[in-house]
Amino acid sequence: MRQFFFALFQSGHKQILPGFRFSITATLLWTGFLIVFPLSTLLIKPWQDGFGTMLSALHDGRMFAALWFSFSCAILAAICNIPFGLMLAWALVRAQLPGQRIADALIDLPLALPTAVTGITLATLYSTHGWLGAPLSQLGITASYGRLGVILALMFVGLPFVVRAVEPVLRTLPHDLEEAAMLLGASPRQIFMRVILTPLLPALITGFGLSFARGIGEYGSVIFIAGNQPFKSEIAPLLIVVRLQEFDYTGATAVALILLAISLLALFLVGLIHRRFSLWNEPA
Repeated sequence: MRQFFFALFQSGHKQILPGFRFSITATLLWTGFLIVFPLSTLLIKPWQDGFGTMLSALHDGRMFAALWFSFSCAILAAICNIPFGLMLAWALVRAQLPGQRIADALIDLPLALPTAVTGITLATLYSTHGWLGAPLSQLGITASYGRLGVILALMFVGLPFVVRAVEPVLRTLPHDLEEAAMLLGASPRQIFMRVILTPLLPALITGFGLSFARGIGEYGSVIFIAGNQPFKSEIAPLLIVVRLQEFDYTGATAVALILLAISLLALFLVGLIHRRFSLWNEPA
């Protein structure tokens, strides 16, 4: 580490790459001012009014209900996105279907749409009189203004992350392995589970982590279909807005602090599992 910084700031040393010193300096400045500094402020500022004020803000049943609702819906939506994302990626890579380029572009549509447009569209579709909500209501299933509606909204906005994480890995997967397994007498199920799915596990975990991270912070596409009832269908980002409207800045920062801590912990665990599966897939 000492040699790295010595080579970085000593002008007499020959640089390995042109512009390396400028690029690494710009990267460190960008990371410090736009990521580390705001997060450090969020970690420090809530405690400036005293530990008692912050601890009292943390003892809020409504806050924990909103956090549990947000995280549980995000996890369920990310889990549901894994098989659907895998099937879509498989269709884009292996199947030669008419209109494949249009379907490929439509997968990225949830990332380009404004979240408010997504929320209004989903709320209209899944309402009791909507195109999809009316048949479901006849079956006794209420999609809008509840947990199911939130999960469907988070699946919509998180599905592209799984597809785009799996698709490049699936394209580079050699067909020779599948043909060799078939010649050795493996069944289609064994080929899928041991030859195809195993190399795709790190990409699936990455897609799950990205979909989950998007889901826990989603606001615009959820509030129109969630119902926003405290202790029942209220999401954590909405509770932050409510606390700010009430001028309860300590309560808002308490929710944000817990949301940040659990999000970082979840992403750390996902990255750890991803590295573990990547090491298992490496040839000995």
